[in-house]
Amino acid sequence: MFPLIEISGPARERGQQHGVQAKARIERSITTYARLFAYCGIDWQGAQRLGSAYRDLVGDLDPALLAEIEGIASGAGRHVDEILALNARTEILPPSYPGEAHPDQSGISAANAQQGMPDWGECTAVAVKPARSSTGTTLLAQNWDWIGAQRAALVLLRVRSAGGASCLTLTEAGMLAKIGLNSRGFGVCLNILRSSDDGSHPGVPVHVLLRALLECDSVADAVAFASKLSFGASSNVLCADAAGDSAALEFSPRGLEVLRGADAALCHTNHFLAPAAARHQASLATSLSTLPRLARISALTGAHQGKFSLADLQGMLRDESDGCLSICRSPDPSFAPEVRLETVASVVMDLGERVMHIASDVPSRVDYVPVALGETVPA
Repeated sequence: MFPLIEISGPARERGQQHGVQAKARIERSITTYARLFAYCGIDWQGAQRLGSAYRDLVGDLDPALLAEIEGIASGAGRHVDEILALNARTEILPPSYPGEAHPDQSGISAANAQQGMPDWGECTAVAVKPARSSTGTTLLAQNWDWIGAQRAALVLLRVRSAGGASCLTLTEAGMLAKIGLNSRGFGVCLNILRSSDDGSHPGVPVHVLLRALLECDSVADAVAFASKLSFGASSNVLCADAAGDSAALEFSPRGLEVLRGADAALCHTNHFLAPAAARHQASLATSLSTLPRLARISALTGAHQGKFSLADLQGMLRDESDGCLSICRSPDPSFAPEVRLETVASVVMDLGERVMHIASDVPSRVDYVPVALGETVPA
């Protein structure tokens, strides 16, 4: 299981606790993204400059979140621009990623090494309403597909904010949040999207947005909050709450589109479903397999008889019917390491019980382990 990082108190102190406890994994995150940025033609110094441009955007959204980022940097002994670059990694990576390597990748990697930097379509998500779950509670699930080497940088972050909602999030060390749920029974999953407009102007980084959303009471609150923001890159947040509401929040530099499913399960992968946004979809790399994954998860949930159990969703997330491009992804050795995606973790959340069931590897290889918001992580 991934290590549990407990943070509490004022914002900067929370960040320092994160930085100290996750120092080695933050260094792993920096190593991974230095390599991915180099693949795209951006050296680590350039990534930090790009990351620094998000400081004011984060501070304007929530000064406490900027203070927490500054605390992470202090606790981990890193420059704050490095932590900003991690939290804005989705916005810094170009819309063409994953794709062909930048012509000067080797030279950029060599320059990173001289500076002491070591070398080194993601995700299928489903929401099920209480009336269709065997638990009688809202279920929210996701396979997180990313670079396999980054699995060693993942942490479970438990945040206890003074006067706010406590939350449990599976994220990359140094980042504020990703997949998670809060004490009010609200949960979020993430699907990265790519638009031809990405990078046209700065906006709120998605990993900062996810942490801010984990202060919400409900899907309605999340929609109201996100509709006021401007975004520099595209993503989908599949969110749900304990009362049974669910929605896909597709956002891009053009704005926010909200989708609600009419079927038992609301599914999403890595392309726009809203017609207006889909017209600006960036070219889809074949390695993302987003179209066949959506078709497969939709077929599995649509054909399901009766109510969905936790085991049913886990079984669907273990589906390997399309080889290396399946819902449950194993690494394809024919791809370069920088674009060799696999399922780094899988999560099924019971929002009524405030429990995350987590597979800490490709889910067909390991069991799901339940982790309650208020309990310690099993060994």
